[in-house]
Amino acid sequence: MSDLEDFINQPGRAERVREVGKFAVSLGVELIYFQYISVTGRIIGKAIPVEHWENVAQKGVQTVYGAVTHAFADRHGEFLGFDTTQSELVAIPEPETFCQLPWNKAMGRVFCTLFRNREDREDPGGIFTADCRGNLRRASEKFAEDHDGLQLRLGCEPEMLWLNRGPDGKPDGGPTKPYAYHIDQFEVLSGVVLSVHRYGKAMGLDMIQADHEDAPGMMEQNWQYDDCLRTADRLTTFRQICAQVARENNLIAMFMAKSFEGVSGNGCHHNMSLWRGGADEAVAPAIDPLPGSSEIYAYSKGGRNVYASEGDEWMPSPLGLNCIAGLVKHMPALTAIGCSTVNSYRRMMETGLWAPVFADWGLQNRTCGLRVSSPDRMEYRAVDSMVNPYLMSAALLAAFDDGLKNNLDAGEPETRSAYELRAEGKAQLPMNLGDALDALDADKLIKAALPGDMYRCYEHYKRDEWERFNATLTEWDIDTYLDCLP
Repeated sequence: MSDLEDFINQPGRAERVREVGKFAVSLGVELIYFQYISVTGRIIGKAIPVEHWENVAQKGVQTVYGAVTHAFADRHGEFLGFDTTQSELVAIPEPETFCQLPWNKAMGRVFCTLFRNREDREDPGGIFTADCRGNLRRASEKFAEDHDGLQLRLGCEPEMLWLNRGPDGKPDGGPTKPYAYHIDQFEVLSGVVLSVHRYGKAMGLDMIQADHEDAPGMMEQNWQYDDCLRTADRLTTFRQICAQVARENNLIAMFMAKSFEGVSGNGCHHNMSLWRGGADEAVAPAIDPLPGSSEIYAYSKGGRNVYASEGDEWMPSPLGLNCIAGLVKHMPALTAIGCSTVNSYRRMMETGLWAPVFADWGLQNRTCGLRVSSPDRMEYRAVDSMVNPYLMSAALLAAFDDGLKNNLDAGEPETRSAYELRAEGKAQLPMNLGDALDALDADKLIKAALPGDMYRCYEHYKRDEWERFNATLTEWDIDTYLDCLP
């Protein structure tokens, strides 16, 4: 059988499909989004009437291969990733990810895994390698297989802006002042935060904290860490929730890395630890609970954190140090994924605001690319809120794998401020998207974390973005060169 047929014939899947169909009808759901993720992290898919759920769940929905690159053409008129003669991909839903949308109870959603078309001339029904979510699942399973059950558990810190919507529909400043942790500024946006909190709890996000950050309208809301794939799904869900809450409040939910000069940008620090053993435990929503598939409330609990040293030592275990060495070695290439837009480097270039500039690591050193933030975890900092979390986690696993298999040496932690080291000629991280893409292209191991069509699609999309930027005339050009001569 093909990969597609293997997937839909998994033991117990047909029964789960039937159960979800009955459950959705009992909830009053009328349409279900069959959603998957593009190369940039955008949510793509179709809406299927609930009465057709069971049939379509077995055969899947079809969209053009180029949907993973947004069905866009590059600046030369060529379609990104796939041309118009290519087949249609098949999106097969995972019934265990079904959830009713708390803001529109007539709608539900499921995440999908992607396959090549059944009638494709090349590898019919095979794995669709431009499926970033499917690739992460396979990478995580392979990492566990190669390293005695090792699991990456990850928590992310998505900073984002709530901006006023001007008469023209464009951003018109933030409703708060840039005061970090200021409760009075938090109170201005408390209604927005509570809406996100309630919707998040209903959709399986075990919300743990929120704070106002140091830019206008800048908030951070966090949920409990978990297996890297489920955390990526929850970040995707969080973005959907924020977009909806923004619509309800006539605001703009902005994840762009840098929107204001002189204040911090939107980082999305990834906090990571490595575990063996443990089991899934359900965390029920505490506020306005909505029924849903029990698996969306599941979190990995227990086991042994093998990243951490025995006792309360801040220095990681030998295994943890190997993983840090892998991250530092590959950080230039990782930057093309963690800092994935032209705008990302506005955040990197404005020094003194804690964005990393070097491929280094330190103990509680916020100027380093990698910070040991606690005895039990490390924080990867060269990543912002525009990240595709599926690509990022797969690339992090590849760097860990290199560190572990080759027993890489992390060296000593950096104790000085990284901003003081430029005069020493220390190698910087890439400081623009073009250089970052060059670093990725030169790193065979991280490229392999974007297998098959994935790297080709990502590289084409991002090279076109960089080329479009370089060809764009801006106000800066006029301001700088208007009176340059004579």
